Amino acid sequence: MSGALANIRVLDLSRVLAGPWAGQVLADLGAEVIKVERPGVGDDTRHWGPPYLKDAQGNDTGEAAYFLGANRNKQSLTIDFTQAEGQRIVRELVAQCDVLVENFKVGGLAAYGLDYASLQAINPRLIYCSITGFGQDGPYAKRAGYDFMVQGLGGLMSLTGRSEEEGGGGPMKVGVALTDILTGLYATIGILAALNHREQTGVGQHVDLALLDVQVACLANQAMNYLTTGVPPKRLGNAHPNIVPYQDFPSADGDFILAVGNDSQFRKFCEVAGCAELGSDPRFASNKARVANREVLIPLLRQVTVFKSTALWIELLEQAGVPCGPINNLQQVFEDPQVKARGLRLDLPHALGCLAPQVASPIRLSVTPVEYRQAPPLLGQHTEQVLQSLLGMSAEQISQLRSAGVL
Repeated sequence: MSGALANIRVLDLSRVLAGPWAGQVLADLGAEVIKVERPGVGDDTRHWGPPYLKDAQGNDTGEAAYFLGANRNKQSLTIDFTQAEGQRIVRELVAQCDVLVENFKVGGLAAYGLDYASLQAINPRLIYCSITGFGQDGPYAKRAGYDFMVQGLGGLMSLTGRSEEEGGGGPMKVGVALTDILTGLYATIGILAALNHREQTGVGQHVDLALLDVQVACLANQAMNYLTTGVPPKRLGNAHPNIVPYQDFPSADGDFILAVGNDSQFRKFCEVAGCAELGSDPRFASNKARVANREVLIPLLRQVTVFKSTALWIELLEQAGVPCGPINNLQQVFEDPQVKARGLRLDLPHALGCLAPQVASPIRLSVTPVEYRQAPPLLGQHTEQVLQSLLGMSAEQISQLRSAGVL
């Protein structure tokens, strides 16, 4: 069975996370993704370790776990396109590709004749996706952009961390490079939209993705809270700005999450917790009242929740139809029966003779399911294969290019 994008070929000139994440999503959906890397160096994240993949004997292989997280189902081709011959090879490949993904600084590829205008002249059907920190225009366009910086600049860190009432502690970034991940997903959406437009018109286009744009767009309800009031939201720790109670609470043996979404659920919680009077108290009977009186309500609830274990709270509240859950570490996540049932942990045979652990795609298609064809590649693993099959190069030509340092 072929994947949904089995007819699409992608040339991936990106590195680190946002671009490679988009490439992996496309590859999971069946696209042929050719990852172009620097000879002898490769994607920066190949060296972002420890930890590293372990071989069958438990020894470090030097293949960084970070790289393994965003590069499965791809072929690795090494080309030095700072050299004229390398540029020629990339252009020849572009002529046979549907999509190009890159995340160089604005104008960075123009010096090599690999910018959108130059490559669009070679292949008018090309979808050329540029991922940068700040976009192709504006006063920050020439700046380098990194997830951490953009989480701060784009407002996310002003919303993340303990509240002043909880002791503050300053702003915090999210525990994963969320802006990069979201940008990779938006890049995938933009590429798919452009491919659909090309299907109708035969014409490709330039997709301009900026980390800052994505971060601001994903402020969601918090952005609207500010835009409708003119008051910047404050950090609330794990509490919700618009719903109460919707946060973590202490239990007898740890903590758990209580996520009350409406007044009926709040009354049910109060009944289970043995404080039914709070459910009918005018200060707390409606969500609007609970938001206004959260400083009074939350301490009262915390005094109640500490008398039962997390497991017992979850059992009782699930029976009552009140949303709740544990706060798992990653070992507990991958041991969770639902995570196991959905097959979110998988292992792929690696070129080094061991198994590479992976996190499965969350996309479930009934007719063209995601296929896991291969583990993330070794640096340059498919150079000969790609150049022979797509460009018809001979072994002698490839050897000469290696000797010249082009490959």
